[in-house]
Amino acid sequence: MVVPVLATLCAVLLAAHLVTLVRRRPGGLGTPAERATFDTLHTASLAAKGLRGGLTAAGAGRAIKHLRPLLGASALALTGHDGTLAVDGHGHVHPVDPHAHGSVALAAGRTVVLGRAEMGCPAGCPVQTAVVAPLIDGGTPVGALIAYARQPSAILLRAVEEVASWIGEQLELGSAGLHERMLAEAELRALRAQISPHFIYNSLNAVATFVRTDPERARELVLEFADFTRYALRRSGNFATLADELRNTERYLVLEQARFGDRLKVSLRVAPEVLPTAVPFLVLQPLVENAVRHGLDAGGEAITVSIVAADEGETALLTVEDDGIGADPAVIRAALVGAGPRKTVGLSNVDSRLRQVFGDEHGLVVETAPGAGTKVTLRIPKFAPGVAAR
Repeated sequence: MVVPVLATLCAVLLAAHLVTLVRRRPGGLGTPAERATFDTLHTASLAAKGLRGGLTAAGAGRAIKHLRPLLGASALALTGHDGTLAVDGHGHVHPVDPHAHGSVALAAGRTVVLGRAEMGCPAGCPVQTAVVAPLIDGGTPVGALIAYARQPSAILLRAVEEVASWIGEQLELGSAGLHERMLAEAELRALRAQISPHFIYNSLNAVATFVRTDPERARELVLEFADFTRYALRRSGNFATLADELRNTERYLVLEQARFGDRLKVSLRVAPEVLPTAVPFLVLQPLVENAVRHGLDAGGEAITVSIVAADEGETALLTVEDDGIGADPAVIRAALVGAGPRKTVGLSNVDSRLRQVFGDEHGLVVETAPGAGTKVTLRIPKFAPGVAAR
């Protein structure tokens, strides 16, 4: 029936209330109306999975088989600008492609109701009407939802409009998620591209100095350099374990120590409990590189870089601290919004990706002052939805 559909679609917004009702009745899901609500929520969640990837033939095909029962239509069709994406049901036997019916609503910019003559029904067709609603993704019409039924009704009209609006919301959520993923991938590519040519040149130059005096050390450094670049330039996965990030940061520091010698000292303290934590790829090494470059490339005599990974229950607490020349807090504030010097670009990149993945409360915290060194702190949840190392 169509009537319960309107109430149950609205009940999506009351999911928390439904859960409360279920908990009050440990023996089952309560009344028939409550069970119908649960079934509709479940059906809607199944349909949503097909729509989050955009209005495609594959996604429409997965979603439409769940949507037709919600409307009680003889047949249901989803169309895009270029053609029919999916049809479900046995009541649609028209010679006219549903795309032509969807184009009527797209041209009108509103829901339209088609009769048998307008649909091009052949003799004996059981379908009497088609309700066609445009699908809107972020304000842009992208397709149409068409419900074919034996009898026209105001209830069907309203139900089709509500479902079309819900589909548009799912498409918009999918577009937003895709935009965020593309932005995160672009920022990661930018960070990879930022691996300094000077670092590569200086690392190879440091290796060259040991070729004659200490061939075994030169060989070890070549292997460290190869492993570092292989990891930093890998193409798969936006997340890694903290253990992998720490290991790659150690490779970086080994190469820098070969270059700077006793001018660069390193302190590392790690709680084993946090090693499996999934973190954004290349989240730690850029912070350490910033400390080294700012402290030594800027003319500092010697610095100690301390890296701490502590266990705070549900959170891993990471700090990167140096006792170098420090910085003007105003410069760091500008760096965090992408307006700082080129050598601080890594700060804004890491900060932005942390906020995108975990929320604004998990951005970088930077403590610094001229002559007082710099301390960068980040807190990463040990477990977060959608975050897994690959």
